[in-house]
Amino acid sequence: MSRSHRKVPIIGHAVCSRERQDKRWHRRWRAGERTQLTGASTETLSAYLPLLENEVSNTSLMGKDGRFYWSKSSQIVVANRIAGCKGRTPEEQASIRTRLLRKWASK
Repeated sequence: MSRSHRKVPIIGHAVCSRERQDKRWHRRWRAGERTQLTGASTETLSAYLPLLENEVSNTSLMGKDGRFYWSKSSQIVVANRIAGCKGRTPEEQASIRTRLLRKWASK
């Protein structure tokens, strides 16, 4: 995996550090559905209506805001800006710039 790279630069935009709380409700919901389906008889199974995800949660309250396309030209502009702030010499700025671009291109 060290040489793998993103073929399409679509990146998840998250305002939170973790999505653990968002995944917890989904795990509970799946477990509840699973137990209801395994414990149901054939007569009650035909009348069973599962809960929809929208009835249980609200996607606007989750930490991840979605996904967006981050083009290579935008990545270069941001890398140049960060390298200009952090690097002192032109060689150091160039190494920071290449390191950031390689980091963003990896999976």
